[in-house]
Amino acid sequence: MTDPSIHPSPRRGRIPLLIFGIVLILIGLVLGVGGVRLVSLGGSWYYLIAGVGLVLSGLGYARGSRAGAWLFALVFVGTLIWSFWEVGPDFWQLVPRLVGVIVLALVAALLHPLLRPLGAPGGNKGAYAVAVLCVLALAGFGWQMFQPHFPVSAAGDAPTAVPAAASGGDWDHYGRDAAGTRYAPFTQIDKSNVGNLQVAWTFRTGEPAINGAEDQNTPLQVGDTVYLCTPHNQVFALNAETGEQRWKFDPKASSPVWQRCRGVSYYDAGASMTDAAADAACRQRIVLSTIDARLIQLDARTGRPCAAFGNQGTVDLKAGMGEVKPGYYFQTSAPTVARDLIIIGGWVYDNRAVDEPSGAVRAFSAKNGELVWAWDLGNPAITRLPPAGGSYTRGTPNVWSTPAYDDKLGLLYLPTGNSPPDFWGAHRSKAAEEYASSIVALDIETGRERWKFQTTHHDLWDYDVGTPPTLHDLPDGKGGTVPALIQATKRGQIFLLDRRDGTPLAEVKEVPVPQGAQEGDWTSPTQPYSVGMPGIGTKPFTEASMWGATFFDQLWCRIEFRKMRYEGDFTPLRTDRRTLIYPGYYGGMNWGGVSVLPALDYLVINDIRMPQWARLIPRDETPDPTKAASVHEGYAPQEGTPYGISKNGFMSPLGVPCHAPPYGTMTAVDLKTRKIVWQAPMSTLQDTGPLGMKTGLQIPIGMPTLGGPMTTASGLVFYAGTQDYYLRAIDVLTGKELWKGRLPVGAQATPMTYMSPESGRQFVVVSAGGARQSPDRGDYVIAYALPKGP
Repeated sequence: MTDPSIHPSPRRGRIPLLIFGIVLILIGLVLGVGGVRLVSLGGSWYYLIAGVGLVLSGLGYARGSRAGAWLFALVFVGTLIWSFWEVGPDFWQLVPRLVGVIVLALVAALLHPLLRPLGAPGGNKGAYAVAVLCVLALAGFGWQMFQPHFPVSAAGDAPTAVPAAASGGDWDHYGRDAAGTRYAPFTQIDKSNVGNLQVAWTFRTGEPAINGAEDQNTPLQVGDTVYLCTPHNQVFALNAETGEQRWKFDPKASSPVWQRCRGVSYYDAGASMTDAAADAACRQRIVLSTIDARLIQLDARTGRPCAAFGNQGTVDLKAGMGEVKPGYYFQTSAPTVARDLIIIGGWVYDNRAVDEPSGAVRAFSAKNGELVWAWDLGNPAITRLPPAGGSYTRGTPNVWSTPAYDDKLGLLYLPTGNSPPDFWGAHRSKAAEEYASSIVALDIETGRERWKFQTTHHDLWDYDVGTPPTLHDLPDGKGGTVPALIQATKRGQIFLLDRRDGTPLAEVKEVPVPQGAQEGDWTSPTQPYSVGMPGIGTKPFTEASMWGATFFDQLWCRIEFRKMRYEGDFTPLRTDRRTLIYPGYYGGMNWGGVSVLPALDYLVINDIRMPQWARLIPRDETPDPTKAASVHEGYAPQEGTPYGISKNGFMSPLGVPCHAPPYGTMTAVDLKTRKIVWQAPMSTLQDTGPLGMKTGLQIPIGMPTLGGPMTTASGLVFYAGTQDYYLRAIDVLTGKELWKGRLPVGAQATPMTYMSPESGRQFVVVSAGGARQSPDRGDYVIAYALPKGP
């Protein structure tokens, strides 16, 4: 007898069925084999079951049997049920789970008539109806891909307008002011006219950010001049109205690694100069630190070095540091000018060795470059230069980011890094344990400690504090204010402290965390969590959090996730297998900083949601130290410890992050209620995509962000540090995008704004040298303004 489910069909009908059957078999084999591995690791059974079902279904189609269609229908329905059971209505989570099977279902529906006996009547309407539903579903997915899917809004009524604010003032600090607010009290560009912004001028520095260099510069504006720097520390002064170059200074700075200049600083010596010298050179000065550890002062009018400062305008920052190998110590962030002092820390080469230059912070006279005080946390007895033949304490936590200061309180607020290297801590001193990954308040005049607050204990995950502190006076509910310090961290935690004494204003709890450090090291039993403030991007991963562009790489990511050690935040690193670090050591929040809108007490903050993995490598298995990779990826030797370190981002074979989007957002937090007001994904896939290929599609998936936001009194947020090439204006009340201007290349830097003294026009300026990981590089500084009046 013959199988009644198999019906003869024309040869031309059998070929499509055979091809489709083979495709199902191949897909099923991949899912089934991967599913076996996933199940063996304790993961989901779905892929194994679906793989077996697709193989059997494919065999049925290849034989021309209707049993193949029934088996496929079971797999399809089962996939729908499993998908919604695992992730609910989360759109981006459903994409890799459902789009592939819907495409297969469409093909199956179109081929279904070929499974009927030759000449059999009717029965095709149902198949065509299924095909139509599949087309509609795919069209719906396609349309939804271009809609934002992560907006978060707080309960309650949001303000409908921003209260009026005072206007005026230059952008004369990296964060515009000493408090680091990145807030400009200007209203000329507002929500009603921001859509009319156009390029007012473009300046080219002649130094594109290539060969490892990154353009992360936020320009300064003082009076009618804009000052900016390039990754190799060239300084330019531009006409604030036209962008025309006034002068240029090239310090001929070089470093084998990490070429960037986030900003220069400004010092007005006029008040301290004698009447006879009132019109002399260097009354107003630009202060520059370099990637080869020099501190330089320039005449703000001419760009010539100030001869009375240091040695003909230069102070050697390597003095007192002992041995400094090329690239092991220099400055990337702008110096801090407070009163008549220049305060400066330094960057050290991550994860190379225990014996690296000191993290000592020093204050130099802004008048003449003399050392006024030094803060050596390893030896507080050293208050200026170390004894002859000695050095500041080596290997102590450094301050590579930008401090803030409160002139009224006379306090300087330092965000500290780690004691090198980042991922092994058994050798660290008591002082390093107390001061690493902290905010430390020093007396501006003396450099002596007033208080400290630690954000991570015994940091083994590179959670140094890279975000500059921001100062803001919070309403106390009694008609007065409380002087607050806002500290965002790589962990996605936001600490809100009383900046007088470091006492938390929002509750901080010590929470138990995973244990089990590699033998020889230890982990803190608890870590501080700012439970009184919202965490940004801090939801722990599960296997269901894994993602991919297709169900193939999603399966791969699930397997890799299960192979790693991950017990949540602070899972210790070991040698036996890789450990997943999330939030990752890029952040959370990093060096770009946050912005505060004072009139509403809103905090505006961007974040990165990119995990990394890391594994300790026993010393006898480590590669040649000279073959170490870049600073944050690949292998690093950690000389002086028992282990090297191997680390990288957690990406699929297609170069797509292994976890579900978003990968970067912008968030507004009400500091009075300590609730999220809104949160929205930042960036589209237009200039990036799988395997590094540009998709050209403005799909708002939310990509990793760099740099920081800037707010204005008119209720606008300006931001440019996205993976697509735009400067954006966002409504601070709702998070909705109001305008975006296309840039020639991507940007990483924080934008700034000023009012031109010449015309009274408000300009918004951004430095664009290329987005991180993008091959498109440039040397652009672009200013936007409203069209000139008639």
